[in-house]
Amino acid sequence: MDHEPVSTIKQANKDLVSSIKEKLEAVSSLKSIFRVPEKLVEANDKMYIPGTVSIGPLHHGKDALKHMEDRKWHYVFTLLSRQPNQLESNLHECVNALSDLEKPARSFYAEELSLKSNQFIEMMLVDGCFIIELFLKYAQKGIRRRGDPVFTTPGLLNRVRCDLILLENQIPLLVLQKLFKIVQHDMTLMTLYELAIRFFRNMLPGDKEIVNENFSQEGYHLLDLIRQCYLPTYARVGSKKRVSIGDLECATQLKNDGIKSKSFSTKSLLNMNFSNGVIEVPPLRIHRITEMIFSNLIALEQHQNDTQPFTSYAFLMKALVCNENDVKLFRHLGILIIDNNYTEKEVCDMFKRLCGKVECMDDKFYFAGLIEQIFEYRTQSSWRKILKCSWLKTRT
Repeated sequence: MDHEPVSTIKQANKDLVSSIKEKLEAVSSLKSIFRVPEKLVEANDKMYIPGTVSIGPLHHGKDALKHMEDRKWHYVFTLLSRQPNQLESNLHECVNALSDLEKPARSFYAEELSLKSNQFIEMMLVDGCFIIELFLKYAQKGIRRRGDPVFTTPGLLNRVRCDLILLENQIPLLVLQKLFKIVQHDMTLMTLYELAIRFFRNMLPGDKEIVNENFSQEGYHLLDLIRQCYLPTYARVGSKKRVSIGDLECATQLKNDGIKSKSFSTKSLLNMNFSNGVIEVPPLRIHRITEMIFSNLIALEQHQNDTQPFTSYAFLMKALVCNENDVKLFRHLGILIIDNNYTEKEVCDMFKRLCGKVECMDDKFYFAGLIEQIFEYRTQSSWRKILKCSWLKTRT
Protein backbone atom coordinates (compact mmCIF):
# COMPACT_ATOMS: atom_id res chain seq x y z
CA MET A 1 0.00 0.00 0.00
CA ASP A 2 1.43 3.35 -1.09
CA HIS A 3 1.82 6.12 1.50
CA GLU A 4 1.98 9.83 0.84
CA PRO A 5 5.39 11.37 1.41
CA VAL A 6 5.90 12.87 4.86
CA SER A 7 6.61 16.25 3.30
CA THR A 8 3.24 16.19 1.51
CA ILE A 9 1.40 15.38 4.75
CA LYS A 10 3.24 18.15 6.61
CA GLN A 11 2.33 20.65 3.89
CA ALA A 12 -1.32 19.56 3.99
CA ASN A 13 -1.36 19.98 7.77
CA LYS A 14 0.28 23.38 7.43
CA ASP A 15 -2.38 24.46 4.92
CA LEU A 16 -5.15 23.19 7.21
CA VAL A 17 -3.71 25.05 10.19
CA SER A 18 -3.47 28.21 8.11
CA SER A 19 -7.09 27.82 6.96
CA ILE A 20 -8.38 27.26 10.52
CA LYS A 21 -6.30 30.20 11.79
CA GLU A 22 -7.92 32.52 9.21
CA LYS A 23 -11.39 31.40 10.28
CA LEU A 24 -10.55 31.94 13.97
CA GLU A 25 -9.14 35.39 13.25
CA ALA A 26 -12.27 36.30 11.28
CA VAL A 27 -14.43 35.37 14.28
CA SER A 28 -12.20 37.22 16.75
CA SER A 29 -12.13 40.41 14.70
CA LEU A 30 -15.77 41.21 14.04
CA LYS A 31 -16.45 44.78 12.95
CA SER A 32 -16.35 46.72 16.20
CA ILE A 33 -14.74 50.12 15.51
CA PHE A 34 -17.13 52.48 13.77
CA ARG A 35 -17.72 56.08 12.87
CA VAL A 36 -20.12 57.78 15.26
CA PRO A 37 -23.45 58.48 13.49
CA GLU A 38 -23.30 61.94 11.96
CA LYS A 39 -26.40 63.24 13.79
CA LEU A 40 -24.71 62.53 17.14
CA VAL A 41 -21.48 64.30 16.15
CA GLU A 42 -23.43 67.33 14.88
CA ALA A 43 -25.30 67.55 18.18
CA ASN A 44 -22.17 67.48 20.38
CA ASP A 45 -18.87 66.76 18.62
CA LYS A 46 -16.82 67.23 21.83
CA MET A 47 -18.19 63.93 23.11
CA TYR A 48 -16.83 61.94 20.14
CA ILE A 49 -13.93 63.69 18.40
CA PRO A 50 -10.42 63.52 19.94
CA GLY A 51 -9.01 66.89 20.87
CA THR A 52 -5.53 65.90 22.04
CA VAL A 53 -4.23 62.60 20.65
CA SER A 54 -5.19 60.38 17.71
CA ILE A 55 -5.29 56.61 18.15
CA GLY A 56 -5.94 54.39 15.15
CA PRO A 57 -6.65 55.35 11.54
CA LEU A 58 -9.90 57.34 11.71
CA HIS A 59 -8.26 60.58 12.93
CA HIS A 60 -4.68 59.75 11.98
CA GLY A 61 -2.63 62.67 10.66
CA LYS A 62 -5.12 65.43 11.52
CA ASP A 63 -3.40 68.78 11.98
CA ALA A 64 -5.19 69.53 15.26
CA LEU A 65 -3.69 66.39 16.82
CA LYS A 66 -0.14 66.55 15.49
CA HIS A 67 1.26 68.27 18.59
CA MET A 68 1.20 64.90 20.42
CA GLU A 69 2.96 62.93 17.69
CA ASP A 70 6.48 63.69 18.96
CA ARG A 71 5.46 62.58 22.44
CA LYS A 72 4.06 59.34 21.05
CA TRP A 73 7.32 58.60 19.23
CA HIS A 74 9.27 59.40 22.38
CA TYR A 75 7.16 56.90 24.31
CA VAL A 76 7.82 54.25 21.64
CA PHE A 77 11.57 54.82 21.99
CA THR A 78 11.57 54.61 25.80
CA LEU A 79 9.44 51.45 25.75
CA LEU A 80 11.45 49.56 23.14
CA SER A 81 14.87 50.62 24.48
CA ARG A 82 14.21 50.12 28.18
CA GLN A 83 16.38 47.01 28.11
CA PRO A 84 19.98 47.85 27.05
CA ASN A 85 20.81 47.18 23.39
CA GLN A 86 17.33 45.78 22.67
CA LEU A 87 15.84 48.60 20.60
CA GLU A 88 16.48 47.09 17.17
CA SER A 89 15.59 43.51 18.12
CA ASN A 90 12.38 44.66 19.85
CA LEU A 91 11.51 46.78 16.85
CA HIS A 92 12.03 43.84 14.47
CA GLU A 93 9.90 41.57 16.63
CA CYS A 94 7.09 44.14 16.90
CA VAL A 95 7.03 44.88 13.17
CA ASN A 96 7.03 41.17 12.28
CA ALA A 97 4.21 40.48 14.75
CA LEU A 98 2.12 43.38 13.47
CA SER A 99 2.70 42.30 9.87
CA ASP A 100 1.10 38.97 10.75
CA LEU A 101 -1.79 40.79 12.45
CA GLU A 102 -2.41 43.37 9.72
CA LYS A 103 -5.30 41.56 8.03
CA PRO A 104 -7.28 40.75 11.20
CA ALA A 105 -6.51 44.20 12.64
CA ARG A 106 -7.90 45.94 9.55
CA SER A 107 -11.06 43.84 9.74
CA PHE A 108 -11.97 45.41 13.09
CA TYR A 109 -12.80 48.65 11.27
CA ALA A 110 -16.21 48.99 9.67
CA GLU A 111 -14.83 51.00 6.75
CA GLU A 112 -12.12 50.36 4.20
CA LEU A 113 -8.87 52.02 5.26
CA SER A 114 -6.79 53.94 2.72
CA LEU A 115 -3.50 53.51 4.62
CA LYS A 116 -0.92 51.39 2.83
CA SER A 117 0.49 48.33 4.57
CA ASN A 118 3.64 50.02 5.93
CA GLN A 119 1.68 53.06 7.07
CA PHE A 120 -0.89 50.91 8.85
CA ILE A 121 1.73 48.78 10.62
CA GLU A 122 3.74 51.86 11.67
CA MET A 123 0.61 53.54 13.01
CA MET A 124 -0.37 50.43 15.02
CA LEU A 125 3.17 50.18 16.39
CA VAL A 126 3.35 53.84 17.45
CA ASP A 127 -0.17 54.05 18.88
CA GLY A 128 0.01 50.67 20.59
CA CYS A 129 3.41 51.30 22.19
CA PHE A 130 2.29 54.78 23.24
CA ILE A 131 -0.72 53.35 25.10
CA ILE A 132 1.34 50.63 26.80
CA GLU A 133 4.07 53.06 27.86
CA LEU A 134 1.44 55.52 29.09
CA PHE A 135 -0.14 52.79 31.22
CA LEU A 136 3.27 51.80 32.60
CA LYS A 137 4.31 55.37 33.42
CA TYR A 138 0.98 55.96 35.15
CA ALA A 139 1.35 52.81 37.27
CA GLN A 140 5.07 53.19 38.01
CA LYS A 141 6.18 56.74 38.80
CA GLY A 142 9.80 55.63 38.91
CA ILE A 143 10.05 55.19 35.13
CA ARG A 144 8.69 58.67 34.31
CA ARG A 145 11.20 61.21 33.11
CA ARG A 146 11.23 64.42 35.09
CA GLY A 147 9.21 67.07 33.30
CA ASP A 148 7.23 64.64 31.14
CA PRO A 149 4.55 67.03 29.77
CA VAL A 150 1.82 64.36 29.80
CA PHE A 151 2.09 64.24 33.59
CA THR A 152 3.20 67.81 34.36
CA THR A 153 0.98 69.88 32.05
CA PRO A 154 -2.23 70.71 33.96
CA GLY A 155 -5.17 68.75 32.56
CA LEU A 156 -3.22 67.03 29.77
CA LEU A 157 -3.32 63.53 31.26
CA ASN A 158 -7.11 63.73 31.72
CA ARG A 159 -7.56 64.94 28.14
CA VAL A 160 -5.48 62.02 26.86
CA ARG A 161 -7.45 59.62 29.07
CA CYS A 162 -10.72 60.93 27.64
CA ASP A 163 -9.48 60.54 24.06
CA LEU A 164 -8.60 56.89 24.70
CA ILE A 165 -12.23 55.96 25.40
CA LEU A 166 -13.70 57.47 22.22
CA LEU A 167 -15.28 55.04 19.76
CA GLU A 168 -13.51 56.56 16.74
CA ASN A 169 -10.15 56.56 18.55
CA GLN A 170 -9.57 52.82 19.05
CA ILE A 171 -7.12 50.16 17.94
CA PRO A 172 -7.81 46.43 18.28
CA LEU A 173 -7.03 44.97 21.67
CA LEU A 174 -5.20 42.09 20.01
CA VAL A 175 -2.59 44.62 18.81
CA LEU A 176 -2.03 45.85 22.39
CA GLN A 177 -1.90 42.27 23.67
CA LYS A 178 0.71 41.23 21.11
CA LEU A 179 2.91 44.28 21.68
CA PHE A 180 2.63 43.95 25.46
CA LYS A 181 3.76 40.34 25.28
CA ILE A 182 6.88 41.39 23.35
CA VAL A 183 7.88 44.39 25.48
CA GLN A 184 6.73 43.30 28.92
CA HIS A 185 9.87 41.37 29.97
CA ASP A 186 10.30 41.82 33.73
CA MET A 187 9.35 45.49 33.95
CA THR A 188 6.01 44.81 35.65
CA LEU A 189 4.16 41.97 37.33
CA MET A 190 0.83 43.50 36.29
CA THR A 191 -1.14 42.29 33.29
CA LEU A 192 -2.25 44.59 30.51
CA TYR A 193 -5.78 44.49 31.96
CA GLU A 194 -4.54 45.47 35.42
CA LEU A 195 -2.59 48.39 33.97
CA ALA A 196 -5.64 49.50 31.97
CA ILE A 197 -8.07 49.40 34.89
CA ARG A 198 -5.61 51.32 37.07
CA PHE A 199 -5.37 53.98 34.36
CA PHE A 200 -9.13 54.33 33.80
CA ARG A 201 -10.77 53.42 37.11
CA ASN A 202 -11.09 56.94 38.58
CA MET A 203 -13.18 58.04 35.61
CA LEU A 204 -15.43 54.97 35.42
CA PRO A 205 -18.87 55.14 37.07
CA GLY A 206 -20.17 52.46 39.42
CA ASP A 207 -18.73 50.47 42.30
CA LYS A 208 -14.92 50.44 41.95
CA GLU A 209 -14.50 46.87 43.24
CA ILE A 210 -17.11 45.52 40.84
CA VAL A 211 -15.64 47.45 37.89
CA ASN A 212 -12.20 46.12 38.82
CA GLU A 213 -13.54 42.56 38.92
CA ASN A 214 -15.30 42.85 35.56
CA PHE A 215 -12.50 44.61 33.70
CA SER A 216 -10.62 41.42 32.80
CA GLN A 217 -13.41 40.24 30.52
CA GLU A 218 -12.69 39.85 26.81
CA GLY A 219 -13.15 42.85 24.56
CA TYR A 220 -12.37 44.08 21.07
CA HIS A 221 -10.78 47.39 22.14
CA LEU A 222 -10.45 49.62 25.21
CA LEU A 223 -13.96 51.09 24.94
CA ASP A 224 -15.36 47.59 24.57
CA LEU A 225 -13.47 46.50 27.69
CA ILE A 226 -15.23 49.30 29.57
CA ARG A 227 -18.53 48.17 28.03
CA GLN A 228 -18.03 44.64 29.38
CA CYS A 229 -17.82 46.04 32.93
CA TYR A 230 -21.40 47.25 32.83
CA LEU A 231 -23.35 44.70 30.82
CA PRO A 232 -26.31 43.46 32.89
CA THR A 233 -25.77 40.15 34.67
CA TYR A 234 -29.51 39.72 35.28
CA ALA A 235 -31.45 37.82 32.64
CA ARG A 236 -33.59 40.14 30.55
CA VAL A 237 -37.20 40.11 31.76
CA GLY A 238 -39.52 39.57 28.84
CA SER A 239 -42.57 41.75 28.24
CA LYS A 240 -45.96 40.19 27.47
CA LYS A 241 -47.54 43.50 26.56
CA ARG A 242 -46.26 46.29 24.36
CA VAL A 243 -45.03 48.87 26.86
CA SER A 244 -43.50 52.22 26.09
CA ILE A 245 -40.79 54.03 28.01
CA GLY A 246 -42.79 57.22 27.40
CA ASP A 247 -45.55 55.91 29.68
CA LEU A 248 -43.27 55.62 32.71
CA GLU A 249 -43.75 58.33 35.31
CA CYS A 250 -40.88 60.11 37.06
CA ALA A 251 -39.50 58.98 40.42
CA THR A 252 -41.35 61.54 42.53
CA GLN A 253 -44.68 60.73 40.89
CA LEU A 254 -44.07 57.00 41.31
CA LYS A 255 -43.36 57.68 44.98
CA ASN A 256 -46.71 59.43 45.27
CA ASP A 257 -48.29 56.33 43.69
CA GLY A 258 -46.73 54.16 46.39
CA ILE A 259 -43.77 52.92 44.35
CA LYS A 260 -40.47 53.52 46.11
CA SER A 261 -36.90 53.65 44.80
CA LYS A 262 -33.78 52.52 46.60
CA SER A 263 -30.06 52.18 45.99
CA PHE A 264 -28.57 48.71 46.06
CA SER A 265 -25.22 47.08 45.36
CA THR A 266 -25.04 44.61 42.49
CA LYS A 267 -22.63 43.16 39.94
CA SER A 268 -23.54 45.64 37.22
CA LEU A 269 -24.53 49.28 36.99
CA LEU A 270 -27.31 48.18 34.62
CA ASN A 271 -28.80 45.55 36.95
CA MET A 272 -32.16 47.10 37.79
CA ASN A 273 -34.86 45.23 39.64
CA PHE A 274 -38.47 45.71 40.74
CA SER A 275 -39.86 43.81 43.70
CA ASN A 276 -42.69 44.40 46.20
CA GLY A 277 -43.27 47.94 45.04
CA VAL A 278 -39.61 48.98 45.10
CA ILE A 279 -37.40 49.90 42.12
CA GLU A 280 -33.82 48.89 42.96
CA VAL A 281 -31.29 51.09 41.15
CA PRO A 282 -27.49 50.70 41.44
CA PRO A 283 -25.69 53.94 42.42
CA LEU A 284 -24.25 56.09 39.63
CA ARG A 285 -21.56 58.72 40.12
CA ILE A 286 -22.05 61.76 37.90
CA HIS A 287 -18.93 63.73 36.95
CA ARG A 288 -17.72 65.53 33.87
CA ILE A 289 -16.57 62.32 32.13
CA THR A 290 -19.78 60.34 32.74
CA GLU A 291 -21.57 61.84 29.75
CA MET A 292 -18.63 61.16 27.45
CA ILE A 293 -18.41 57.49 28.47
CA PHE A 294 -22.13 56.88 28.01
CA SER A 295 -22.23 58.87 24.76
CA ASN A 296 -19.63 56.61 23.18
CA LEU A 297 -21.12 53.39 24.57
CA ILE A 298 -24.49 54.45 23.15
CA ALA A 299 -22.85 55.35 19.82
CA LEU A 300 -21.30 51.86 19.70
CA GLU A 301 -24.74 50.30 20.27
CA GLN A 302 -26.20 52.16 17.29
CA HIS A 303 -24.20 49.80 15.06
CA GLN A 304 -25.28 46.61 16.83
CA ASN A 305 -28.33 44.51 16.09
CA ASP A 306 -28.95 43.00 19.52
CA THR A 307 -30.42 44.65 22.62
CA GLN A 308 -29.14 48.09 23.58
CA PRO A 309 -28.65 48.07 27.37
CA PHE A 310 -26.79 51.40 27.60
CA THR A 311 -29.24 53.23 25.35
CA SER A 312 -32.08 51.62 27.33
CA TYR A 313 -30.49 52.69 30.62
CA ALA A 314 -30.21 56.30 29.44
CA PHE A 315 -33.88 56.38 28.39
CA LEU A 316 -34.99 54.76 31.65
CA MET A 317 -32.98 57.23 33.77
CA LYS A 318 -34.24 60.15 31.68
CA ALA A 319 -37.81 59.05 32.46
CA LEU A 320 -37.13 58.56 36.18
CA VAL A 321 -35.26 61.86 36.69
CA CYS A 322 -37.10 64.22 34.37
CA ASN A 323 -36.92 67.19 36.76
CA GLU A 324 -34.78 68.60 39.56
CA ASN A 325 -36.99 67.15 42.31
CA ASP A 326 -36.39 63.64 40.94
CA VAL A 327 -32.64 64.23 40.98
CA LYS A 328 -32.83 65.51 44.56
CA LEU A 329 -34.78 62.38 45.56
CA PHE A 330 -32.28 60.03 43.89
CA ARG A 331 -29.43 62.00 45.40
CA HIS A 332 -30.98 61.68 48.87
CA LEU A 333 -31.42 57.92 48.35
CA GLY A 334 -27.78 57.49 47.28
CA ILE A 335 -28.74 56.43 43.75
CA LEU A 336 -27.07 59.47 42.19
CA ILE A 337 -23.72 60.61 43.59
CA ILE A 338 -23.12 63.98 42.00
CA ASP A 339 -19.88 65.95 41.93
CA ASN A 340 -20.16 69.42 43.42
CA ASN A 341 -19.71 71.19 40.10
CA TYR A 342 -22.99 69.67 38.78
CA THR A 343 -26.46 71.03 39.54
CA GLU A 344 -29.64 68.94 39.59
CA LYS A 345 -30.78 70.61 36.37
CA GLU A 346 -27.50 69.73 34.63
CA VAL A 347 -27.99 66.07 35.55
CA CYS A 348 -31.48 66.11 33.96
CA ASP A 349 -30.05 67.84 30.89
CA MET A 350 -27.30 65.23 30.61
CA PHE A 351 -29.78 62.35 30.32
CA LYS A 352 -31.84 64.37 27.83
CA ARG A 353 -28.76 64.91 25.67
CA LEU A 354 -27.84 61.21 25.82
CA CYS A 355 -31.27 60.34 24.44
CA GLY A 356 -31.71 63.38 22.18
CA LYS A 357 -30.48 62.05 18.84
CA VAL A 358 -30.91 58.28 19.24
CA GLU A 359 -33.91 56.00 19.09
CA CYS A 360 -34.62 53.17 21.50
CA MET A 361 -36.69 50.67 19.54
CA ASP A 362 -39.21 48.63 21.53
CA ASP A 363 -37.65 45.31 20.47
CA LYS A 364 -34.21 46.48 21.70
CA PHE A 365 -35.34 48.17 24.90
CA TYR A 366 -33.72 46.15 27.66
CA PHE A 367 -36.01 47.17 30.54
CA ALA A 368 -39.43 46.57 28.94
CA GLY A 369 -40.18 43.74 31.39
CA LEU A 370 -39.23 45.92 34.35
CA ILE A 371 -41.58 48.69 33.22
CA GLU A 372 -44.38 46.17 32.70
CA GLN A 373 -43.89 44.96 36.27
CA ILE A 374 -44.16 48.57 37.53
CA PHE A 375 -47.35 49.15 35.50
CA GLU A 376 -48.93 45.92 36.76
CA TYR A 377 -48.09 46.73 40.39
CA ARG A 378 -49.51 50.24 40.07
CA THR A 379 -52.71 48.89 38.50
CA GLN A 380 -53.14 46.28 41.23
CA SER A 381 -52.39 48.90 43.89
CA SER A 382 -55.05 51.20 42.44
CA TRP A 383 -57.59 48.40 42.50
CA ARG A 384 -56.69 47.61 46.11
CA LYS A 385 -57.30 51.25 47.03
CA ILE A 386 -60.65 51.25 45.24
CA LEU A 387 -61.73 48.02 46.94
CA LYS A 388 -60.59 49.34 50.31
CA CYS A 389 -62.58 52.55 49.85
CA SER A 390 -65.64 50.55 48.79
CA TRP A 391 -65.30 48.30 51.84
CA LEU A 392 -65.00 51.30 54.17
CA LYS A 393 -68.14 52.85 52.64
CA THR A 394 -70.14 49.65 53.16
CA ARG A 395 -68.99 49.58 56.79
CA THR A 396 -70.36 53.06 57.37
